[in-house]
Amino acid sequence: MLSDKEKQAMLELLHEQVVPAIGCTEPMAVALCVARATELLSAKADAAGPRIVPERIELHLSANILKNAMGVGIPGTGGMIGLPIAVAMGAIGGKSCLGLEVLRDCTDAVLASAKQYIQEDHISINLETEDTDKLYIHARVSAQGFEAEAVIKGGHTHFVSASDVSAEPAKECCECDELKCLTLRKVYDFATTMPLADIDFILEAKRLNEAAADEGLRENYGHQLGKTMCSPLGRGIMGDSIFAKVLSVTSCACDARMAGAMIPVMSNSGSGNQGICATMPVVVFARENHNTDEELIRALTLSHLTAIYIKQSLGCLSALCGCVVASTGSSVGITYLMGGTYEQIVHSVKNMIANLTGMICDGAKPSCALKLTTGVGTAVMSAMLAIQHKFVTSAEGIIDDDVDRSIHNLTSIGSRGMDETDRFVLDIMTNKG
Repeated sequence: MLSDKEKQAMLELLHEQVVPAIGCTEPMAVALCVARATELLSAKADAAGPRIVPERIELHLSANILKNAMGVGIPGTGGMIGLPIAVAMGAIGGKSCLGLEVLRDCTDAVLASAKQYIQEDHISINLETEDTDKLYIHARVSAQGFEAEAVIKGGHTHFVSASDVSAEPAKECCECDELKCLTLRKVYDFATTMPLADIDFILEAKRLNEAAADEGLRENYGHQLGKTMCSPLGRGIMGDSIFAKVLSVTSCACDARMAGAMIPVMSNSGSGNQGICATMPVVVFARENHNTDEELIRALTLSHLTAIYIKQSLGCLSALCGCVVASTGSSVGITYLMGGTYEQIVHSVKNMIANLTGMICDGAKPSCALKLTTGVGTAVMSAMLAIQHKFVTSAEGIIDDDVDRSIHNLTSIGSRGMDETDRFVLDIMTNKG
């Protein structure tokens, strides 16, 4: 049985880690840090008039931030990609109070000014060489003889310092005794026994991510993977099955997000794609399988909290593609919607880890839709096997009899075993001819 403290801690964890975001969270986190530093600069200069635009912006970023911000579309830019435009818009029109929706209120005038700002070469982007955190952003801005800075570290909205502002470090999960001992069993017990009124907020993930999927189907975003699967060609090959619908709807949402659509999605553990992946397969399957509202709420809670649990030991950013984590959550959710027991949910997790471990993250970009679709396809197949009590055993590969050890085998590979892979991937990405 879960204690009241454990229930409260897990509920707070869900609220902290399942939040709206516009655009890819890595460039948005950089824009957020720049916006905060710029606001501090204006306050320092005692500017009563318009916001002061920095004459110089100097950024020091971890390799994983650089990797995930190089090739992704920036919302509100008409298809522009990469960090410079995100940084410029953050400085000129970003609002740090909006968190990962920092660019939500940027206008066409802000975009025009940002384009000019880039041309004038005000921005310096550097690889951080001293701090080893995989999520590190240091923004220093200056103008009119004044200077201000802000640092985000360890979480996409976690300010660890900001000049002239008290930046109370955000509460880390590992500081909570109730969450140090989180297990898949506890995640399952929480999702299946909590009063619905306490967890039905998770339906906001359904609303936001369904809207993103609709937008991806309406317009031509990225590689249009979702639209292609919905086309006569796609239906001719894949049919009109539940499986095809799960893949196409999830892909549509990712297509829109990674191409820079100005539309919020519900993220998970600092990633919009992970939020989409933990949400849409469960939503589509529940609709096609005629599950009840309560079953959907519990399945979404199970999916999102499973992904959060896995990310606790993997870290915010790693060499391992986040869809591996999020699609494991969705496989758990789908298994539950199929009527699966805890034992069968354990089977689905083992099937997922046996299949997807090792999928690299080579940055955020439109082709992430392909990886999400791979993960979601595996999620459905893993659930199908699990519901028939078919699963990968401890005689095979990295799977352990204990499901939590299997999860930690996965996260150890992603967080430590693939460090050299991460460096190699970034080297390839930054040295292409």
